[in-house]
Amino acid sequence: MKIAVTGKGGVGKTTFAATLARLYADEGKKVLAADVDPDANLGLALGFDDETLDSIIPITKMRKLVEERTGANEENQFYRINPKVDDIPDTYSKEVNGVKLLVLGTVETGGGGCVCPEHVMLRRIINNLVLHRDDVVIMDMEAGLEHLGRGTTESMDQFIVVIEPGARSVQTYKNVKRLAKDLGVKQVRVVANKVRNEEDEAFVKGHIPQEDLLGFIHYNTEVMDADRQGKSPYDFSNTVKEEITNIKHIIDQGL
Repeated sequence: MKIAVTGKGGVGKTTFAATLARLYADEGKKVLAADVDPDANLGLALGFDDETLDSIIPITKMRKLVEERTGANEENQFYRINPKVDDIPDTYSKEVNGVKLLVLGTVETGGGGCVCPEHVMLRRIINNLVLHRDDVVIMDMEAGLEHLGRGTTESMDQFIVVIEPGARSVQTYKNVKRLAKDLGVKQVRVVANKVRNEEDEAFVKGHIPQEDLLGFIHYNTEVMDADRQGKSPYDFSNTVKEEITNIKHIIDQGL
């Protein structure tokens, strides 16, 4: 199972991705969580301590590794488009609570696409995670849609768009669904987060097709308390854990 979790910034996709990863790990499954967000917070949400997180360098920032694998450097602008990457997930990941974390980072570019050694590495690693590993792979994507334009996630089983009850989040879902179709990803599902009341639920149900809606995560101050203390929301809120467990059951049935 390979899932990309996406959405606007601040909607709670990292909380959802981390909790989902830990639920699968609790079942004894091999789980690899990949952080593809430049503002990498997935490790904290999984339960890593600050010292471990401070020691992690995103793969796309490992210039020596990128040069070694692609052959590109200041003197040589030509590089391999199929570098060896199959050893990277196990070599450079860290594990906590049964989940392996691989911090990939992202490729900073001003344009809609990037043809550069870092991008080649990122794309190859993601393809390896999706096509050649039997782990449950959950990717916490960067906010926005640029990763879809770069085509780094075209082999995923499904995208899960985390939204808030609002028009801008609904628009993000529609854009993701349109771009995912171009990439050949057939399943784009929605999780509505920070839902306050029945009016919020009605708004979401009125704008998201029933077959795409996985469920609701209600507004919960315990998640904020966990964040303030640098703890995993999984360990802090049984309510969030139960709501995401219900969503997980629907994901499992759909796959």
